[in-house]
Amino acid sequence: MNSTVVQALSVQDISKSLQGFGTADYAVFSCMLAVCLIIGVYFGWKDHKRCRQQKTSRRNSEALDYLVGGRKLKIFPVAMSLVASFISGIALIGASTETYLYGIHFGFIFFGIIMMAISMNFLFIPIFHALEITSVYEYLYLRFDERVRLLGSILFTIATLLHLPIVIFVPALAFNQVSGINVHFITTVVCTVCIFYTGVGGIKAVVWTDVLQTIVMVGSLVLIMWKGTADIGGIGVLIERNLASGRIEPPNLNLDPTERMTLWTIVFGGGVFWIAKNSIHQMMVQRYLSLPTFRDAQRALFVYTICIICLLSMCFYNGLLIYATFHDCDPLTTKLARAKDQLLPILVMKVLGGYPGLAGLFISGIFSASLSSLSTGLNSLAAIVLEDFVKPLLKNRLTERQTRYLMRGTVFVFGAIALVLVIVVEKLGTVLQLSMSLVPISLGPLLGIFLTGMLLPWIKPKSALIGAATGLLAMGYIVIRAQIAIASKEIIYPVKPVSTEGCIYDFDNSTVQEENSASVEKSIHHVSFLYYTLIGAVITSVTALLSITCIGQQDISKLNPLLIAPFLRKYFYPPENSNKIGVVHCFEEADTKL
Repeated sequence: MNSTVVQALSVQDISKSLQGFGTADYAVFSCMLAVCLIIGVYFGWKDHKRCRQQKTSRRNSEALDYLVGGRKLKIFPVAMSLVASFISGIALIGASTETYLYGIHFGFIFFGIIMMAISMNFLFIPIFHALEITSVYEYLYLRFDERVRLLGSILFTIATLLHLPIVIFVPALAFNQVSGINVHFITTVVCTVCIFYTGVGGIKAVVWTDVLQTIVMVGSLVLIMWKGTADIGGIGVLIERNLASGRIEPPNLNLDPTERMTLWTIVFGGGVFWIAKNSIHQMMVQRYLSLPTFRDAQRALFVYTICIICLLSMCFYNGLLIYATFHDCDPLTTKLARAKDQLLPILVMKVLGGYPGLAGLFISGIFSASLSSLSTGLNSLAAIVLEDFVKPLLKNRLTERQTRYLMRGTVFVFGAIALVLVIVVEKLGTVLQLSMSLVPISLGPLLGIFLTGMLLPWIKPKSALIGAATGLLAMGYIVIRAQIAIASKEIIYPVKPVSTEGCIYDFDNSTVQEENSASVEKSIHHVSFLYYTLIGAVITSVTALLSITCIGQQDISKLNPLLIAPFLRKYFYPPENSNKIGVVHCFEEADTKL
């Protein structure tokens, strides 16, 4: 029936007591937003003034400053910006929720992160930096044609618009839990601030607000780890309780691809997802392209990889800390948490709620991570619209004024669209699984196009289009069918055990139902969501490769060697043939940059 009642308290009473966001917390949160606004205005004014003073003869120099900072940014702020953009609220809250519900198994994603770093260092960054492009999808035009470039840009736009509403929704959930303020009200206020400083300040504002936000984010994570661990009696208690519940466990070596998480799905499926999200995603690549040299990009990649592993480790630790704190009174069963992704904010208020300003610092950290991802996404969309949608269609080049209005208008329009789509995200599942399920619809085929171009130089543009279309249709079916199956309880993922035996407040558990885990006949849409990106990329590349039997092969000698993977160039362009095909200078440039 009901839990053992030690005090005459209800779950509503406890919930209100955890909504202790006071004046000091609001002040800390407001200061973070104000500083971001100031940074955006400062860089917007500074860059615009410099462009007018220089009166450069090069057209659209303001676009170069706005999108890639004139390719003169420094390693440290760029690395911190990369960390802040990728570790959004989805990771901060989602990884903790994942650990609480399913255990520490997702922590093996560190192997996938290392795969990502290796692929970027030896394949993607060398090519993009050598070509000196602004939009990563310019590569598709140089390697294939305008049609493939347009398709790639559209797929990126779709993936970003699917991702940004999730990014916005996550911190709003946290803020709602600790303050009681309506989710849609706070998303509107905070996103308006983000859209403004991104639209005004460009990439420099994005990068330097990211540095501030990373500091706030890391500080808040360290604070909750230290205080929360001390409150439960030390790290030994945390380990003991999580071992007893099965949350700390050895790797699952099952080869069944329909299992939600095994070592293989995490390393290979999750690894390919990380490669796609970092290597061919304008949000991430744009920062590497803002650095002066390839060596600088390598150093930024190294710092980013180390920092991302450390930050994710903190997120997984906080998931274990949530369970160790609530091991005998599950907030989800008692409805203390109205959504799964409100578990971490409840921990924050329990641990830090009595200290003025500290809860505000943590919520600022959650919002900082998400604002970074949002600002980067909007800035990247501005680059895509300008370079891939508008410029190829115009006969005359844009003036500085037209370019400025176009880029800022793009930020405002897409920001508004993302804000509206939050209503859709609110009805869906946990944010980590959701982000890794919906985004691969377009991200998998997009990765397949790039890998086809870099590793299979004999593929023609038409074959690439056929492969991408096939991959997109296949992934659309698999992902949408899987979401329907999850909603209808056809697919149920068992969670780790929880308890309510130690609850000191009364709650109604009459609505708690046992989930039916009856076996059903497995189909392609039952495959783990971690494999989605890998499946989309493989279908795209294999279909493109098979289509050459009907369409024919590309004349490799007509391709710029810089478009091909550096480690394959010597096989397709032997040194003795370099003079015949006119690629000597290309090789010299590539060797210098590599």
